[in-house]
Amino acid sequence: MAVTATDTKRIAEGYAKAWTSGDVETALGFLKEDVVCDAPPGRIEGVAAYRPFTQKFVDVLTRATVTKVLADEESAAIVYSFDTQWIKDFRCAEYMTIEDGKIKHITTIFDRLPAAEAAKAAEAAQAAKNAQG
Repeated sequence: MAVTATDTKRIAEGYAKAWTSGDVETALGFLKEDVVCDAPPGRIEGVAAYRPFTQKFVDVLTRATVTKVLADEESAAIVYSFDTQWIKDFRCAEYMTIEDGKIKHITTIFDRLPAAEAAKAAEAAQAAKNAQG
């Protein structure tokens, strides 16, 4: 049976909906065991390594919106907007290839600078609070 763009879009949407709602386990079910993710922090290989990468981000989310999902028979692109504990309206995109009904490769694209600046500001605020007693 041929894979359609609708099938690929359904896989991408299911993955995105699961992890953005905090359900990392369901999201991981959309991935091939040997999934590869290329992201700003570096290459992540396999579901076992991808789990903590995703969980770490899910743990700081306060809001997640899937802005758009585009798909063809072999790949999909997802555009997101997030709020975290430190930064509002953080943008991210993922491009993924699908193989045998599972996500084989993900390229995650985001600007690390706003997140790093927000984390630094949060640390400074916490240090000032601690100094006050």
